[in-house]
Amino acid sequence: MEIKEAVDLFKKKNSLMAAYNHAMGVMYYDIETAAPKNAAHGFGETMAALSEVTYKLSVNEENFELLDFLTAHSDELDEITRREVEEAQKSLKLLRSIPIDEFVEYQRIQSEASSVWHEAKVKSDYAMFEPHLRKLVDYTRRFAKYASPDTDPYDYWLNEFEEGFTQDVLDDYFGKIKAALVPLIHRVMEKPQADDSFLHKHYPAARQRELSAYLMSVMGINRDDCSIGETEHPFTTGFNKHDVRITTHYYEDALASSMYSVIHEGGHATYEMNNSDELLGSPLFGGASCGMHESQSRFYENIIGRSRAFIDLVFPKIQEMFPEQLDGVTAEQFYKAVNRAEPSLVRTEADELTYSLHVLIRYEIEKKLLRGELDTKDLPAEWNRLYKEYLGVDVPCDKEGCLQDSHWSGGSFGYFPSYSLGSAYGAQILAHMKKELDVDSLVRNGELNKVTDWLREHIHKYGMIKKPKELLQICCGEDFDPKYYIEYLTDKFSKLYEL
Repeated sequence: MEIKEAVDLFKKKNSLMAAYNHAMGVMYYDIETAAPKNAAHGFGETMAALSEVTYKLSVNEENFELLDFLTAHSDELDEITRREVEEAQKSLKLLRSIPIDEFVEYQRIQSEASSVWHEAKVKSDYAMFEPHLRKLVDYTRRFAKYASPDTDPYDYWLNEFEEGFTQDVLDDYFGKIKAALVPLIHRVMEKPQADDSFLHKHYPAARQRELSAYLMSVMGINRDDCSIGETEHPFTTGFNKHDVRITTHYYEDALASSMYSVIHEGGHATYEMNNSDELLGSPLFGGASCGMHESQSRFYENIIGRSRAFIDLVFPKIQEMFPEQLDGVTAEQFYKAVNRAEPSLVRTEADELTYSLHVLIRYEIEKKLLRGELDTKDLPAEWNRLYKEYLGVDVPCDKEGCLQDSHWSGGSFGYFPSYSLGSAYGAQILAHMKKELDVDSLVRNGELNKVTDWLREHIHKYGMIKKPKELLQICCGEDFDPKYYIEYLTDKFSKLYEL
């Protein structure tokens, strides 16, 4: 086979797989946002059938031979094709190790688990969800052993989500974070808290939808390329740079909840919409890793969205939209309210300072689940124990405890550390961005597009062409260093609380 013939066949297979993934992605978006409750069974059956088709498209001798041939001739490929082949080999390593009947059954179990989780959360009934979680944990362990028999199962999945990260690396990272932040949290708790009661007045969902549209416009999000829907647990789905869909959830007694959800998911969307045109239709479309993707969402949500400069920019409009609720409130009061730091129950509502402790709790639980040291039936008790130990709060119910996140219902074990790593990546990126840009002035003047332009040139345009370590070298000229995250939080909250 000639190289050109092999590349053409490879690209054709990629296009077909992209079409199936697009269809399944639209179905997933629909089941999470618009489909009726009783659609879950039919959705699960359809997803299982389509998953079997995509499995067979990937796991066959013709495809193995094609990828092996291209890998052997990788020095003759352009950068994008070479990375596409590398990622295909990585994905195929797992798929080709899993028996097809188990793969299809897992898709069905995963779909059912997601549906049951939604109902269990509403009812605050972990026992309803537990049998499904048990199956997902069993499959997660089994699949890891199929793919890499000599690797610890949790290390396998951590590396899948964030290449190069293992329990040893993350134990060291979280150890540094915990050592630096817990004393700072204690000092903050000794100070008077800002009044945030005005954020919990009645904010009609219809008016909040208008706020979402305004925030997306401030972020420079092209609404012809990005839509917004509503769901229980907000997420972003990107099919290509011209079809990205974000979601939010409106609480009429919590203005900041959806506000920052939209900015967070808008950060994910901005990353994908600024991928290079070269990546249209390529499996390299998206983000370099989960952690790098989270670095962008949390950069926009917290580093930009909770900055004094951003509040100065948007508060007049927010006050205009909610004149009764924000009557007499100043931009300074609003800034302090949305940055109020105190231990809490819900990760997605947590402040910047305590956020990584929420992630640490999930990391500790995942380690024990995947090692077999924690039975799924005992998960709520362990969750509640860790929240008391790390954050000093009592968990009143499963809905605000171990059922609050959707990730485990989708089988995403090993993903959670990405949230904290993303925050740390973002702080490091900011430190180096400030060497070239006056970030606060640009944001205060409504020129957020110039910040986004910098990120596009250093991160967004590459999609998955570059790996996280390479992107950090491009952005920062150095490897990952959590010191920037610790310094950022220490400086910000020391000033906020006049420590």
